[in-house]
Amino acid sequence: MPETSTVLRIRPLDELDISAIIRIDEKISGIYRPEVWETRVMYYTRRDPGASQVAEIGGRVVGFMLGDLRAGEFGLEEPSGWIERFGIDPDHRGKDLGRRMFDAIRAHFVAEGAKSVRTLVDTNDHGVAGFLRAIGFTPAPLQALELRL
Repeated sequence: MPETSTVLRIRPLDELDISAIIRIDEKISGIYRPEVWETRVMYYTRRDPGASQVAEIGGRVVGFMLGDLRAGEFGLEEPSGWIERFGIDPDHRGKDLGRRMFDAIRAHFVAEGAKSVRTLVDTNDHGVAGFLRAIGFTPAPLQALELRL
């Protein structure tokens, strides 16, 4: 039997995960922003339970991926899964946690009738862009547009 401290579990996001997500984000970004994560986690746990996942090792949350199922946005009528934010504790990278969380979310989207999964990426963030390519994302005909204010 594996040692408890190394047991990996991928499970749906719960509102009790907020403090762990805040900790992971602070390790990644260097910014402490609990108000951002309290709002986002509550939104996703209420909007589409099961579409957001966390990775636990030994009972401690070390990664998260937030998403939901949508239809009718941007003129896209078919249901699509959307991945908004994700992060993995830098001390736990390289363990395939991102792929495992994505696989769980993708299975949820398929079960709910999604025909695709979409996300946006800053092409200057080579780590995130590389991860998304590695799990199968490719450029889409949709283009993000911006008007700076």
